Amino acid sequence: MRTLRYAIGVSLDGCVHHEAGVAPDEELMRFWTDEIARADAQIYGRVTYEMMQGAWHRPDDGVWPEWTDAWEVPFAETLDAAKKHVMSSTLPCVDWNAELVRGDVVEAVRALKAEPGGALSVGGVTSPTALANAGLIDEYLFAVHPLVAGHGPRLLDGLHERLHLDLVERREFGSGAVATDARRRHPRRRVGREARRPPRAVRRRRHGDRRQLVVDQRSGTRSGSRAAASPATPRTSSPAAAGASPSPRSASAAGRASPSSSNAEPGHGPCDPRP
Repeated sequence: MRTLRYAIGVSLDGCVHHEAGVAPDEELMRFWTDEIARADAQIYGRVTYEMMQGAWHRPDDGVWPEWTDAWEVPFAETLDAAKKHVMSSTLPCVDWNAELVRGDVVEAVRALKAEPGGALSVGGVTSPTALANAGLIDEYLFAVHPLVAGHGPRLLDGLHERLHLDLVERREFGSGAVATDARRRHPRRRVGREARRPPRAVRRRRHGDRRQLVVDQRSGTRSGSRAAASPATPRTSSPAAAGASPSPRSASAAGRASPSSSNAEPGHGPCDPRP
């Protein structure tokens, strides 16, 4: 299965908007050029596609605009030539060496990962969060800039649970930015007796003179309570003897339903060349 990589620049307070002030300098631009070149294809949502196209699409006359610095041209040429998959249900068509993909983003990307080919790279904000929640992103590259934006969309906002990552590489740049390359940590596979034993977390709660034992299991919960020993009660057969009677125990279990997944309807459409 093809590897999916999420690479983006981010501020110290987690903002990822392009207006947050995280634009790369010459050194970082060379870094991002190599990052684009290592992927077999780029995956964009509509917003990211239109933003990148407006900034880095080669003009029809082949001459880059005057505002394009010479050290930005290698990045622009690399991105211009890169293959792109655009996830959108509203765009009528796409160009710029791109293919329009309809339907559910998660299922569409799952299908792309199953196809033969090299690594995939995803950009943007909304789509990567959905893909991370589905466990489809294998690698994460964050270039953290030494600034606080204070506003804007934030990195992976809306993530359902923590992501456990293993650090692969860390690189510092002259601007103070730090690129962190990490790989998603897969759950450890249980073998032997450990695989046959259901995972459980036991916690004890004390409340007054009662002690409660709660056992959480993957399939449900089981709880039981035991009262403290009651005062001694003399027996009718022997006035000198006394005993305490334990309180009864109770147990209950409840199953959990798993959510259903939606089906993808991938497709693409042609686009007339721009005048």
